[in-house]
Amino acid sequence: MLEIRPIKAFSDNYIWAFQSENGVCAVDPGDAMPLLDWLAENRLSLATILLTHHHPDHIGGLASLRERFSSLQVYGPASIAGVTHPVSEGGKISLGELTLDVIATPGHTLDHLAYLGADFAFTGDTLFAAGCGRLFEGTPEMMYQSLSRLAGLPDTTRLYPAHEYTLANLYFAQACEPDNLAIKDRLVWAQQCMASKQPTLPVLLSTEKASNPFLRASLPSLAAAASSHTGCMVRPGLETFTILRQWKNEFVR
Repeated sequence: MLEIRPIKAFSDNYIWAFQSENGVCAVDPGDAMPLLDWLAENRLSLATILLTHHHPDHIGGLASLRERFSSLQVYGPASIAGVTHPVSEGGKISLGELTLDVIATPGHTLDHLAYLGADFAFTGDTLFAAGCGRLFEGTPEMMYQSLSRLAGLPDTTRLYPAHEYTLANLYFAQACEPDNLAIKDRLVWAQQCMASKQPTLPVLLSTEKASNPFLRASLPSLAAAASSHTGCMVRPGLETFTILRQWKNEFVR
Protein backbone atom coordinates (compact mmCIF):
# COMPACT_ATOMS: atom_id res chain seq x y z
CA MET A 1 0.00 0.00 0.00
CA LEU A 2 1.28 3.45 -0.95
CA GLU A 3 2.46 5.38 2.12
CA ILE A 4 0.97 8.87 2.08
CA ARG A 5 2.21 11.26 4.76
CA PRO A 6 0.42 14.30 6.23
CA ILE A 7 2.46 17.49 6.54
CA LYS A 8 0.73 20.14 8.63
CA ALA A 9 0.44 23.67 7.28
CA PHE A 10 -1.26 26.78 8.67
CA SER A 11 -3.82 25.98 11.37
CA ASP A 12 -5.66 23.07 9.78
CA ASN A 13 -4.27 22.31 6.29
CA TYR A 14 -2.60 19.08 5.28
CA ILE A 15 -0.06 18.80 2.48
CA TRP A 16 -0.15 15.14 1.46
CA ALA A 17 3.20 13.70 0.31
CA PHE A 18 4.25 10.33 -1.04
CA GLN A 19 7.14 8.76 -2.91
CA SER A 20 6.83 7.36 -6.40
CA GLU A 21 9.47 6.11 -8.82
CA ASN A 22 9.80 9.68 -10.06
CA GLY A 23 10.46 11.12 -6.59
CA VAL A 24 8.29 12.82 -3.99
CA CYS A 25 4.86 14.08 -4.97
CA ALA A 26 3.09 16.70 -2.84
CA VAL A 27 -0.58 17.67 -2.96
CA ASP A 28 -1.69 21.29 -2.43
CA PRO A 29 1.43 22.89 -0.88
CA GLY A 30 -0.14 26.11 0.36
CA ASP A 31 3.00 26.84 2.39
CA ALA A 32 6.44 25.82 1.13
CA MET A 33 8.28 25.77 4.47
CA PRO A 34 6.65 22.76 6.17
CA LEU A 35 7.18 20.72 3.02
CA LEU A 36 10.79 21.88 2.61
CA ASP A 37 11.50 21.04 6.25
CA TRP A 38 10.04 17.56 5.80
CA LEU A 39 12.03 16.97 2.60
CA ALA A 40 15.27 18.09 4.28
CA GLU A 41 14.62 15.96 7.36
CA ASN A 42 14.12 12.89 5.19
CA ARG A 43 16.81 13.78 2.62
CA LEU A 44 14.32 13.75 -0.22
CA SER A 45 13.75 15.85 -3.33
CA LEU A 46 10.46 17.10 -4.69
CA ALA A 47 9.57 15.96 -8.21
CA THR A 48 5.83 16.53 -8.61
CA ILE A 49 3.02 18.70 -7.30
CA LEU A 50 -0.72 18.09 -7.64
CA LEU A 51 -3.06 21.06 -7.20
CA THR A 52 -6.78 20.61 -6.60
CA HIS A 53 -7.84 24.27 -6.99
CA HIS A 54 -6.64 27.85 -6.98
CA HIS A 55 -7.18 29.07 -3.39
CA PRO A 56 -4.05 30.57 -1.76
CA ASP A 57 -3.90 28.04 1.08
CA HIS A 58 -3.45 25.35 -1.57
CA ILE A 59 -1.06 27.01 -4.03
CA GLY A 60 0.77 29.60 -1.90
CA GLY A 61 4.02 27.65 -1.77
CA LEU A 62 4.17 26.94 -5.48
CA ALA A 63 6.40 29.83 -6.59
CA SER A 64 9.04 29.12 -3.93
CA LEU A 65 9.04 25.41 -4.68
CA ARG A 66 9.45 25.97 -8.41
CA GLU A 67 12.45 28.20 -7.70
CA ARG A 68 14.00 25.53 -5.48
CA PHE A 69 13.30 22.57 -7.80
CA SER A 70 13.90 23.63 -11.41
CA SER A 71 12.55 20.45 -13.02
CA LEU A 72 9.38 20.34 -10.90
CA GLN A 73 6.30 19.03 -12.70
CA VAL A 74 3.12 20.74 -11.56
CA TYR A 75 -0.27 19.25 -12.42
CA GLY A 76 -3.49 21.14 -11.87
CA PRO A 77 -6.21 23.29 -13.43
CA ALA A 78 -5.08 25.40 -16.38
CA SER A 79 -6.37 28.48 -14.54
CA ILE A 80 -3.47 28.38 -12.04
CA ALA A 81 -0.28 30.26 -12.90
CA GLY A 82 2.74 28.00 -12.48
CA VAL A 83 1.06 24.80 -13.61
CA THR A 84 3.38 23.08 -16.09
CA HIS A 85 1.00 20.22 -16.96
CA PRO A 86 -2.63 21.38 -17.13
CA VAL A 87 -5.10 18.56 -16.49
CA SER A 88 -8.86 18.29 -16.55
CA GLU A 89 -11.73 15.81 -16.49
CA GLY A 90 -10.69 12.41 -17.84
CA GLY A 91 -6.97 13.10 -17.67
CA LYS A 92 -4.38 10.62 -16.43
CA ILE A 93 -1.12 11.31 -14.62
CA SER A 94 1.69 8.74 -14.76
CA LEU A 95 4.17 8.78 -11.88
CA GLY A 96 6.31 5.77 -12.73
CA GLU A 97 4.12 2.71 -12.25
CA LEU A 98 1.50 4.77 -10.40
CA THR A 99 -1.33 6.21 -12.50
CA LEU A 100 -3.79 8.78 -11.19
CA ASP A 101 -7.13 9.58 -12.79
CA VAL A 102 -8.31 13.19 -12.84
CA ILE A 103 -11.95 14.06 -12.33
CA ALA A 104 -13.60 17.46 -12.22
CA THR A 105 -15.34 18.14 -8.91
CA PRO A 106 -16.72 21.71 -9.19
CA GLY A 107 -18.67 23.30 -6.39
CA HIS A 108 -16.19 24.76 -3.94
CA THR A 109 -14.55 26.39 -6.97
CA LEU A 110 -15.31 25.99 -10.65
CA ASP A 111 -11.85 24.58 -11.42
CA HIS A 112 -11.69 22.02 -8.59
CA LEU A 113 -10.14 18.63 -9.39
CA ALA A 114 -9.76 15.36 -7.51
CA TYR A 115 -7.02 12.79 -8.10
CA LEU A 116 -7.86 9.10 -7.89
CA GLY A 117 -5.53 6.16 -7.38
CA ALA A 118 -6.45 2.49 -7.29
CA ASP A 119 -7.65 2.65 -3.68
CA PHE A 120 -7.28 6.27 -2.61
CA ALA A 121 -8.39 9.78 -3.58
CA PHE A 122 -7.14 13.30 -2.94
CA THR A 123 -10.37 15.26 -2.58
CA GLY A 124 -9.06 18.75 -1.73
CA ASP A 125 -11.89 20.98 -0.50
CA THR A 126 -14.72 19.03 -2.12
CA LEU A 127 -15.22 16.12 0.26
CA PHE A 128 -14.04 16.50 3.86
CA ALA A 129 -14.26 13.97 6.65
CA ALA A 130 -17.92 14.24 7.74
CA GLY A 131 -18.41 17.35 5.60
CA CYS A 132 -17.93 19.14 2.29
CA GLY A 133 -16.52 22.43 1.09
CA ARG A 134 -18.29 25.77 1.05
CA LEU A 135 -19.75 26.93 -2.25
CA PHE A 136 -17.56 29.89 -3.16
CA GLU A 137 -18.01 29.72 -6.94
CA GLY A 138 -20.18 26.74 -7.84
CA THR A 139 -23.83 25.91 -7.30
CA PRO A 140 -25.39 23.40 -4.90
CA GLU A 141 -26.19 21.21 -7.89
CA MET A 142 -22.52 21.19 -8.97
CA MET A 143 -21.33 20.20 -5.51
CA TYR A 144 -24.06 17.59 -5.10
CA GLN A 145 -23.07 15.97 -8.39
CA SER A 146 -19.35 16.10 -7.48
CA LEU A 147 -20.01 14.43 -4.12
CA SER A 148 -22.20 11.83 -5.81
CA ARG A 149 -19.34 10.94 -8.14
CA LEU A 150 -16.94 10.52 -5.23
CA ALA A 151 -19.55 8.50 -3.32
CA GLY A 152 -19.64 6.12 -6.29
CA LEU A 153 -16.04 5.01 -5.66
CA PRO A 154 -15.46 1.68 -3.90
CA ASP A 155 -16.29 1.77 -0.19
CA THR A 156 -12.69 0.79 0.62
CA THR A 157 -11.31 3.98 -0.98
CA ARG A 158 -9.12 5.98 1.41
CA LEU A 159 -9.96 9.67 1.23
CA TYR A 160 -7.34 12.40 1.76
CA PRO A 161 -9.05 15.79 2.19
CA ALA A 162 -6.97 18.95 2.54
CA HIS A 163 -8.19 20.11 5.97
CA GLU A 164 -8.54 18.83 9.51
CA TYR A 165 -12.20 19.76 9.95
CA THR A 166 -13.45 16.40 11.20
CA LEU A 167 -14.46 17.29 14.74
CA ALA A 168 -16.39 20.43 13.82
CA ASN A 169 -18.07 18.57 10.95
CA LEU A 170 -19.14 15.74 13.24
CA TYR A 171 -20.79 18.18 15.66
CA PHE A 172 -22.93 19.35 12.75
CA ALA A 173 -23.57 15.78 11.61
CA GLN A 174 -24.82 14.95 15.10
CA ALA A 175 -27.18 17.93 15.01
CA CYS A 176 -28.60 16.55 11.76
CA GLU A 177 -28.87 12.93 12.95
CA PRO A 178 -28.74 12.81 16.77
CA ASP A 179 -29.66 9.11 16.85
CA ASN A 180 -27.01 7.98 14.35
CA LEU A 181 -24.72 5.62 16.30
CA ALA A 182 -22.00 5.80 13.64
CA ILE A 183 -21.77 9.55 14.21
CA LYS A 184 -21.72 9.16 17.99
CA ASP A 185 -18.91 6.61 17.88
CA ARG A 186 -16.92 8.61 15.35
CA LEU A 187 -17.29 11.78 17.39
CA VAL A 188 -15.77 10.12 20.46
CA TRP A 189 -12.92 8.80 18.33
CA ALA A 190 -12.26 12.22 16.74
CA GLN A 191 -12.21 13.88 20.16
CA GLN A 192 -9.58 11.37 21.27
CA CYS A 193 -7.52 12.05 18.13
CA MET A 194 -7.59 15.79 18.73
CA ALA A 195 -6.70 15.37 22.41
CA SER A 196 -3.64 13.33 21.43
CA LYS A 197 -2.82 15.64 18.49
CA GLN A 198 -3.27 12.87 15.93
CA PRO A 199 -4.82 13.39 12.47
CA THR A 200 -8.28 12.00 11.83
CA LEU A 201 -7.34 11.39 8.19
CA PRO A 202 -7.38 9.52 5.91
CA VAL A 203 -10.87 8.10 6.18
CA LEU A 204 -12.62 5.27 4.38
CA LEU A 205 -15.47 6.13 2.06
CA SER A 206 -17.61 3.55 3.87
CA THR A 207 -17.21 5.60 7.05
CA GLU A 208 -18.29 8.73 5.21
CA LYS A 209 -21.39 7.07 3.83
CA ALA A 210 -22.42 6.12 7.36
CA SER A 211 -21.83 9.50 9.00
CA ASN A 212 -21.39 12.38 6.52
CA PRO A 213 -24.73 14.21 6.15
CA PHE A 214 -23.78 15.59 2.74
CA LEU A 215 -23.39 12.05 1.36
CA ARG A 216 -26.67 11.04 3.00
CA ALA A 217 -28.87 13.83 1.62
CA SER A 218 -30.96 11.37 -0.36
CA LEU A 219 -32.10 9.60 2.84
CA PRO A 220 -35.47 10.36 4.50
CA SER A 221 -33.76 11.00 7.86
CA LEU A 222 -31.74 13.89 6.42
CA ALA A 223 -34.72 15.25 4.49
CA ALA A 224 -36.66 15.24 7.77
CA ALA A 225 -33.83 17.11 9.52
CA ALA A 226 -33.70 19.70 6.72
CA SER A 227 -37.49 20.07 6.82
CA SER A 228 -37.44 20.56 10.59
CA HIS A 229 -34.69 23.16 10.28
CA THR A 230 -36.52 25.22 7.65
CA GLY A 231 -40.06 24.65 8.87
CA CYS A 232 -41.22 23.51 5.43
CA MET A 233 -41.23 20.27 3.49
CA VAL A 234 -37.87 19.50 1.81
CA ARG A 235 -37.46 16.67 -0.67
CA PRO A 236 -34.56 14.20 -0.38
CA GLY A 237 -31.60 14.72 -2.67
CA LEU A 238 -30.53 18.10 -4.03
CA GLU A 239 -33.08 20.10 -2.03
CA THR A 240 -31.95 18.50 1.21
CA PHE A 241 -28.29 18.97 0.30
CA THR A 242 -28.87 22.67 -0.42
CA ILE A 243 -30.51 23.21 2.98
CA LEU A 244 -27.80 21.24 4.77
CA ARG A 245 -25.04 23.33 3.17
CA GLN A 246 -26.80 26.58 4.15
CA TRP A 247 -27.40 25.23 7.65
CA LYS A 248 -23.75 24.27 8.04
CA ASN A 249 -22.66 27.78 6.98
CA GLU A 250 -24.45 29.27 10.00
CA PHE A 251 -24.14 26.36 12.42
CA VAL A 252 -22.85 27.16 15.90
CA ARG A 253 -22.42 24.35 18.39
